Amino acid sequence: MKKIINSINVIKDVFYPKNIFALTVSIFMLFSCSKSIEMPATRQVAHYDEYHGTQVLDSYRWLEDFTSDETKEWVEEQNLYTKSFLTNAFRNDIRQDLESIWTSEYLSTPFTVQNKTFYYFNSGFWQQNKLMVKNCDSCEKRVLIDPNLFSTDGTVALSSVSVSPDSKWLAFSISDGGSDWRTWKVLNIETGQVMNDELNWSKFSSAEWSPDSLGFFYKKYPKPEGEELSTINNSPSLLYHLVGSMQSDDEIIIQNEEEPLLSWSLTISNDGRYRILSTSKGTDERNLISIGRYQDQSLTPVVDEFLASYSFIESDGNFLWFLTNNNAPNGKVVMLDFNDLQSGFQDVIPEEERSIRSVSMVNAKFIVNYLNDTFSDVRYFDASGSFYDSLKMPKLGTISGLRGKKEDSFSYFSFTNFTQPTQIFKLNLKTNTFEIFWEEELNNFQPKEYISKMIFYPSKDGTMIPLHISYKKSTFIDKSTPVLLYGYGGFSISILPRFSKKYLAWMNQGGVFALANLRGGSEFGREWHEQGMLLNKQNVFDDFAYAAKYMHDKKIGSPQSTVIQGGSNGGLLVGAVMLQNPQLFGFTIPQVGVMDMLRFNKFTIGWGWESDYGSPQDPEHFQNLFSYSPYHNIQNGVCYPPTLITTSDRDDRVIPAHSYKFAAKLQEYQGCKNPILLRVETRAGHGAGKPRDKQISEIADIYGAALSFVKK
Repeated sequence: MKKIINSINVIKDVFYPKNIFALTVSIFMLFSCSKSIEMPATRQVAHYDEYHGTQVLDSYRWLEDFTSDETKEWVEEQNLYTKSFLTNAFRNDIRQDLESIWTSEYLSTPFTVQNKTFYYFNSGFWQQNKLMVKNCDSCEKRVLIDPNLFSTDGTVALSSVSVSPDSKWLAFSISDGGSDWRTWKVLNIETGQVMNDELNWSKFSSAEWSPDSLGFFYKKYPKPEGEELSTINNSPSLLYHLVGSMQSDDEIIIQNEEEPLLSWSLTISNDGRYRILSTSKGTDERNLISIGRYQDQSLTPVVDEFLASYSFIESDGNFLWFLTNNNAPNGKVVMLDFNDLQSGFQDVIPEEERSIRSVSMVNAKFIVNYLNDTFSDVRYFDASGSFYDSLKMPKLGTISGLRGKKEDSFSYFSFTNFTQPTQIFKLNLKTNTFEIFWEEELNNFQPKEYISKMIFYPSKDGTMIPLHISYKKSTFIDKSTPVLLYGYGGFSISILPRFSKKYLAWMNQGGVFALANLRGGSEFGREWHEQGMLLNKQNVFDDFAYAAKYMHDKKIGSPQSTVIQGGSNGGLLVGAVMLQNPQLFGFTIPQVGVMDMLRFNKFTIGWGWESDYGSPQDPEHFQNLFSYSPYHNIQNGVCYPPTLITTSDRDDRVIPAHSYKFAAKLQEYQGCKNPILLRVETRAGHGAGKPRDKQISEIADIYGAALSFVKK
């Protein structure tokens, strides 16, 4: 290379103006370097594990030590190799589009405590959203917490907040570099002073204030004895922290070291009369419930078996209301008389054909948010359970918010769909009228220029699956049209219609965005979830593949032009489906995915997913997991689609080793020249709290790469 450059230097002064020469050398160097980068070789070790008499090879076990120097060096080589495929015109266009889109203001749905209004705000240029407060409707807003000051690169994020009942204190948690670990702090709302309180080793926890506003309840795990980003987390404790004290002085409310998989959350009724303790195992939606008067130390079990889910809604006097799916897969509202616990739960709002997404009690009335074919359908009931009105919107979409207390006369809610940016409304519950509070306005975006429709298609077993298809009206749709198909399908999580800047960027490139509401979620209640969990997991993969087949049959894209994307459980989805149907896709994007289904329960909170996946230590579940585990089902010599695997170096939810091992084996076994790429983000985790610039870069990278292959 040195001789080549010297030769160029000899002639450049004679033949080239200075700026043209510089451009020529830059292009030459870029081309030469990109061509010289080869796929990194990955060391293999003949490591075998035995599961129920079956020997399983795990050649890349060493990559599970993802903080070792050897693994870090391997990641650097993988990132360098991947970058050589990311520079393209599509990437630059998407980045420019996103930079323009992202300059719009963001506002979260407000909530009120003691006449103070709180919400998150972003001008469009900040890495993180700021927490704002207004002391009254006519008062000026002020910044309560600015997480952009936590770090220079925006990678330390504000995670969650909780306001004390007297609105004097704010408990807030901080995430460092995307980790699930949280540090809790306390702030004086009036003065803005951050107190000396610092609570560490908290995870998956809220802060529930005591009625006297002197302290709050939270969940804490033991400090990890090994690597804090991979060591198994169990045996949590429920603690009470008194504002102004040390964490070492916190009172232990409940712990059970003999049953390390149990976890607890405590809810205090809005009137301060009751404490409701929920006991759960991992991600299993089924839970136990115990209730007691707040001033009493004792709690009475009212649900003592893991049969169904119960979530507390509100109380009034001796009556407490819950949302449950016990003998009601679509959900129902039940009431419990604390003075007559032996009578058990009484139905108040019975189950309907539509599933219930959420219930709140505001202005002494139930606000029930149903899902009607994935769209929100909000209805009002009085305290006796009698229907009397509904919230009528001019469009179909997703309604969120509608929180408050039973004495409140108003509430805020947001509305959105695939072509409608977020609108926030203030709802008068006495008159059932609402007015616009704030509306998201994007540069150069007109909703009328886009279209979204929902259809049902048959899966492999004939089950009808909802499919949302969105695109720009000017897009000509045929077999060559780029299609981005997204799915999740697990853990009773509903993926509902919502506006997304990244999907907008895809549509602006002439692409179709499609979302399949797969089984495994809760779009149609508990039964929809059960049809896609445990031994029924293959249904989810079939649903996803058949969404692509349906669109191809309707000449909406083709295998060459179809991209599939999913994250976390959706990353597992993409990994499994691309291996089962390699001929069906032109590009695949598995993100932060669970790829090793035989070892997912060995790290951090992975054991908690056994409720959805099953346990590899169970012979029947092992056979099922082994049959679709992406890492174990790569076939040597098969031509798999070009693939961009993404993860982050600080992901302690689904540790990056899942993606590392999957990428290494897929690179080894790939039977054609389609590249297998791995993109590892630094100072980031599973996704939450990722700063603005990192989001834009990631979206531009993955969608630019996808389009460079499917638009050939």
